[in-house]
Amino acid sequence: MPQLEPATMTYVVADDDTAAALGSGSLPVLGTPRLLAWLEAATCACVEPVLTEGSTSVGTRVQVEHLAASPVGAEVEVTASSAYEDARLHRFTVSARDTASGKVLAAGEITRVVVDAERFLSRL
Repeated sequence: MPQLEPATMTYVVADDDTAAALGSGSLPVLGTPRLLAWLEAATCACVEPVLTEGSTSVGTRVQVEHLAASPVGAEVEVTASSAYEDARLHRFTVSARDTASGKVLAAGEITRVVVDAERFLSRL
């Protein structure tokens, strides 16, 4: 399997991304659920180039520390890099940082497994 290239994505925190809007708190700062979604999107972008026709990846494990708050309007860069691969299993090191200050906002690991989409859905 070819080596996976890191994936980096940039987002701007909007009102809909806040803890208050997502129900994960009462403050108008980037909510952890949205941050996790952004980090997972980066892992999907990282693994996507090696997926074969009919396959996809599913998240199986998330271990992330949300280290600092981000206000509405902040620009956040999320990155996923391949840390470990074993056949269908892919483990990624993920991080998020504030683009203005460079401050690390989150760090951790996300695991995804490559599956056949049709077969996966047929088991539900």
